[in-house]
Amino acid sequence: MKGSFRASMAWLHTTLGLVTGWVLFAIALSGSLSVFRQEITRWMHPELGSQPVDPIQVSSRAIDWLGQHAGSAAAWYVACPTQEAPFATGIWPNAQGKYIQQVLDPHSGSPDGMRDTLGGEFFYRFHFELQLPYPYGRLIAAIAALALVVALVTGIIIHRRIFSDLFTFRPNRGQRSWLDAHNLLGVAALPFHLMISFTGAVTLASLLLPWTTQAVYWHDEMASYAELNPALYSRPASGQPGHLVPILPLIQTANRHFMETGIAQIYVFNPSDRAALVTFISGNDQTVSTSARIMTFDGMTGQLLNEHIETRPVVRLYTFLYGLHVARFAPTITRGLYFLSGLALAAVIGSGMHLWAIKRLRQRPHFGHLIVSRLNVGILTGTPLAFATYFLANRFIPVTIGDRSGYELRSVFVVWALTLVFALVRRSARAWPDLLGSNALGCLAIALLGMPWTNAVTSGTSVITFGLAGAFAYAALRSGRQA
Repeated sequence: MKGSFRASMAWLHTTLGLVTGWVLFAIALSGSLSVFRQEITRWMHPELGSQPVDPIQVSSRAIDWLGQHAGSAAAWYVACPTQEAPFATGIWPNAQGKYIQQVLDPHSGSPDGMRDTLGGEFFYRFHFELQLPYPYGRLIAAIAALALVVALVTGIIIHRRIFSDLFTFRPNRGQRSWLDAHNLLGVAALPFHLMISFTGAVTLASLLLPWTTQAVYWHDEMASYAELNPALYSRPASGQPGHLVPILPLIQTANRHFMETGIAQIYVFNPSDRAALVTFISGNDQTVSTSARIMTFDGMTGQLLNEHIETRPVVRLYTFLYGLHVARFAPTITRGLYFLSGLALAAVIGSGMHLWAIKRLRQRPHFGHLIVSRLNVGILTGTPLAFATYFLANRFIPVTIGDRSGYELRSVFVVWALTLVFALVRRSARAWPDLLGSNALGCLAIALLGMPWTNAVTSGTSVITFGLAGAFAYAALRSGRQA
């Protein structure tokens, strides 16, 4: 502890930011992009038309194709079409147990002719898994989210003029300007920052506090999952071959029961076995909570076996907090605010890291300060550049190449690593304008690749990336003049 409570909180605020800042910056930036993950997926599939589709027919075609080409799989998981994503997405395990995820053509139900890409799912998964094996990535993200909650609370405590910070920015003042920007962006979207960090920690709470689950269920994760999701049960396969009933009547029945919410997902367990089950999960885009109505039918007879509507208060509270975090309920304008607030959070984290470095470099810098300063450049400019590369790789990697989605992912981390190396060997004052200018060119290229503007998704992407290109270009010119 320091000499006073406020000084102790300032030390804690700085330490947590320094330890988790780089990870939090990548999490915040990828989370901002994942707000539009469906639109990103659609942008990355330019072969999809813009004609309206019938969700019931599209879902039926997807199940029929899976029955013909993945009949031996243990299960099928189909995400049904939505207004933002007018196509079905299928997930199923292959013979080696590896899960395959493919966007399916809305007219044929087949993945043929559709480019192999994770689309916006990459940013969504990276946001809480960091492209690391389970559970390590999620555990790191959970600890970082909890650290962000504490950092925000301590930041509130150490600010004596939190209201006036909302109206204070002094440009061209060096370190003072960076501090003003850090405070202004933090205070302007403070309710969002607190909400998104707290709900993020709650979402991964089972990793932060696993001991109660282990004590009650004796390390049986499947038992805890079954009790949390009683309607998503899967009976074991009987070993006797069977054939699914026609799927279209079941889809129509479930759609009538769900009414305006529609069908969000279809799960088919043991599709080629007599113990087959077909589960329908309702949509929840019209409510903050992600609680859904679930109907399960016998796959051989079409008989309704189970219908579940969640009423347990604790589970409903969890799904409400999770719904606040993922913002599936939000219309386009609200998701745009989520996106901008997420960028503001990334800027708060980045400016805090930069402040720490320039303050130490002006005092008595040692080798560690220089390394952190240069890594700051690599992380703060390399992360958006690597994410921009993902969009560019989607257009330039040949559609017919094998493991195409893997090449897209590798391009992200190759560019990220090259950026870090460049930042380490290049003087920071010169690296800033170089890499910021590269980001401007990358965003400009993405905007141009979205042309011609054939639909709202490509035009919206072009507008956003044109704006980001302008911001990066301005920052590059400013840092170039200072250099």
